[in-house]
Amino acid sequence: MVVKEGKSFVRSVNPHSVVEQVLAEIRRSIVFGALKPGQEFSLRETAAQLGVSTAPVREALRVLQGEGLIVARRARSAVVAPMDLSDLGSIYGLRRLIEPSIAGRSCELVTDEGLDALERMVDVMSDEKSSIDDIYETHREFHLALLRPAATIWDLRVLETLWHAAERYVRVGFGRLDPLPSEHKRRREAHQSVLDAFRHRDGDGARQAVLRHLDENERIARESLAT
Repeated sequence: MVVKEGKSFVRSVNPHSVVEQVLAEIRRSIVFGALKPGQEFSLRETAAQLGVSTAPVREALRVLQGEGLIVARRARSAVVAPMDLSDLGSIYGLRRLIEPSIAGRSCELVTDEGLDALERMVDVMSDEKSSIDDIYETHREFHLALLRPAATIWDLRVLETLWHAAERYVRVGFGRLDPLPSEHKRRREAHQSVLDAFRHRDGDGARQAVLRHLDENERIARESLAT
């Protein structure tokens, strides 16, 4: 195809496309528990609630199925994927293979300003005045900022999928702890230990700290699901 000089061959687009917005909203509903494991929902009804056509909903569901969050039912409905211990083990098994290794490199690359930003995130996560949603949003941003200096684009793509899959398990597992005053202190200590290893620029220490953090989070989530 010949493109005439001065004539654009692509159209301007909204940086936040309809599909991305629909994807974010349905994912949020699953992760936050508004859509329960095993719950069936209609594409048409979901589209009507979001004020969009069924096309972006269908495309968003393809992505969510790839993330393991839903199971598609023919063309008109989907079911929220169940939560079970084998899936939990697989998610954290993959995270253990990826995150500690990146952390070991990232602690040598992160700037002092980056460490200060991570410190402020720990403050938000352990603040009694922070909402549960703020805590979990900050928790995901903490782990992203922790690893970003050494992570490739593909690392982040894989990790984002694993973090989304893990978050609903974490929310259920920690749901019984969130109301306890002691949880704020535990949350601070858990993340501060990781941050301290980064401040010492200790690669092996950072790897071990992240590994312990993942082990503890899986243990709490697993105990909650088993009861």
